[in-house]
Amino acid sequence: MIDTGLQGRVALVTGANQGIGAAAAVALAGQGVAVFLTYKRLEPVDHPAFPAQYDVLRAASADEVVERIRLAGGVAESAEADLSDPEAPRALFERAEETLGPVEILVNNATGWIGNTFEPRATDDLGRPLLLVDAAGHDRQFAVDARAAALLIAEFATRHIAREASWGRIIGLTSGGPDGFPTEVSYGAAKAAQENYTMSAAHELGKYGITANMVYPPVTDTGWIKKEDEETLRGLSPLGHIARPEDVADVITFLASEQARCVTGQLVRMR
Repeated sequence: MIDTGLQGRVALVTGANQGIGAAAAVALAGQGVAVFLTYKRLEPVDHPAFPAQYDVLRAASADEVVERIRLAGGVAESAEADLSDPEAPRALFERAEETLGPVEILVNNATGWIGNTFEPRATDDLGRPLLLVDAAGHDRQFAVDARAAALLIAEFATRHIAREASWGRIIGLTSGGPDGFPTEVSYGAAKAAQENYTMSAAHELGKYGITANMVYPPVTDTGWIKKEDEETLRGLSPLGHIARPEDVADVITFLASEQARCVTGQLVRMR
């Protein structure tokens, strides 16, 4: 059995009430990490392109995930927060460190996802609603996926350096890439900004024992995929599959582990 070296570490995971964030919190807790979960309950999408259960998942707190971790013998706490508030990152670190101790692993998973486009059309190819790019949509997307991620990294680094720590992990989630992300243009652009912030962190913070990497998940069923779309979405993967949140959580756990101590400044693209 491989020892990941994570026993007794402390992690802050954003967007952890469901999907990849919840799976990452559970996976890290399973390695002995005390996990602080943050989340924001979202309004229902209430659109036929999404399964009805998706609205239930988006509107849930992180209580069920925390309880699952505790029942398995792990340590977890949670707090709801709106990451579009620039004061939220500092407040979350304060709360996490008051309850669990110094945060050593930061997982930037939360997103303010919207589907938007430069082309006037009502839906994407899966029938999901689209908006035209405008200031409000841009600002909402960038506030969470870019600015909040950057402020969380800054808060993490400031506290780490102040206490003269020598071990840390920053792991972000991305999508889209340099070729753009048609019909999710602001999402792709905001994630590209987060990638850049994270790569800068890798270069600047390595001397303090911090690694910083990004994970690019494949199509992952976090509750948004309808049965009739599965075949189309499987065709996007060379492996012919749709990933589970736990598949992505395994990669996040690896990047946090001692086995990844020499991995930094990388974008790990899953298929």
